Amino acid sequence: METLLDLVRELSFTRVGGSSEEMAAAEIILREINLAGKEAGSGITGEFMPFKIPGADVEKCSVNAQGREIKSEPFLCSGDIDQECRLLYLGDAMEIDFAELGDLSDTAVLLNGIRDEETFKRLVEHKAAAFLILQGKYYFSAEEASLYARALRPHLLRNGKIPGFIIAAGDAMTLVQEETQTIRLTLKQQDVERDSRNVLAVIPGTRDTKEEIVLTAHYDSVPLGTGSWDNATGAAALLGIYRHFVLHPPKRTLRFLWCGSEEMGLLGSKAYVEQNESSLEQIKFCFNFDMCGTILGVNQIIITGNNELETYVDQYLKRTGYSARTTKGVHSSDSAPFCDKGIPALGLGRDTGTAEIHTIHDLLPTISDKALRQNVDFAIRMVEDMANAAILPIKREMPEERKKELDKYFHRDMEKKTSSVTE
Repeated sequence: METLLDLVRELSFTRVGGSSEEMAAAEIILREINLAGKEAGSGITGEFMPFKIPGADVEKCSVNAQGREIKSEPFLCSGDIDQECRLLYLGDAMEIDFAELGDLSDTAVLLNGIRDEETFKRLVEHKAAAFLILQGKYYFSAEEASLYARALRPHLLRNGKIPGFIIAAGDAMTLVQEETQTIRLTLKQQDVERDSRNVLAVIPGTRDTKEEIVLTAHYDSVPLGTGSWDNATGAAALLGIYRHFVLHPPKRTLRFLWCGSEEMGLLGSKAYVEQNESSLEQIKFCFNFDMCGTILGVNQIIITGNNELETYVDQYLKRTGYSARTTKGVHSSDSAPFCDKGIPALGLGRDTGTAEIHTIHDLLPTISDKALRQNVDFAIRMVEDMANAAILPIKREMPEERKKELDKYFHRDMEKKTSSVTE
């Protein structure tokens, strides 16, 4: 049997949602699912569940200041521009920063980041010609800043399109320090649809309880590094758990879901929930795996559910001696769309200062087979405890506090705010 680290190693290549590399990673996972099913004599096989994602073909992306080309990446699906613009630095772009501003149709606004939807809405209302976001630390090189193209999220786009660029913080500081007055921006792109896919394997329960548990992990990456930590580790952990249960099926049915295009806004898990709306009632619990198994760090469990689930986790940790830091809230990963349908969830990962996500440094040497195995063994024991219990030890419910957090996470708070104003 391959070690878990061997699986991480095989999946350690950039695999952006909708790309041929993502497809190659999905085929590796499907191969392992089918191989484990064959070896167990179970007849269980995996399947692809395709869905469409938004993307863009970029013809040109250029930021030029006084004849100096500044390395940049575009916000995909944000629109086109070919214009000399006045440059205005607005920092965090608070409401007060816009108080004295009028029409910005001749202006490119440089920001520390998009704080929230309100910030983007202000840019639209003031007709900003473009925006630039800085990334990294001022002392980073452009390469160290790990710039990469990313899609402008739907909750921003619903306010309108503004061409967007990403530049290194060091370059941004130079522009501000030198009081650069104008900047030449070019972005030409064509919006397209791309194909992505989830990978699904179902282990039927030995008893017809009509209660199912879904286990999730995404397998795509951003276009930097090898995506070893984020999230080849989670994909490999899920394969390790699947290998166990295909040999030892529990009373309750287990659904194993490897999600595509998570890095583009949880698109795979959202697609699964939308495609299977009618059967979600049978799913009573979700267990998500994202960024496991680093050499140094602390295990972390994010609890999205009621106090009963929190108590269960606390007692289970004490009973098993598994060391983990627990937090309550919405896990920004593939469990969130399930939680949004009232399904409680745990998110298992490993928090560390020695590995980095979404940078050129997300590489294999930070990962430990031993630490990954410890995470997997713990998850197997907990899933066995739940899936074989006479009565499921947690309730399928979501407290009001978490519902409000989910509203905010999925940007429905802005919709509700706008609705209350217009009524």
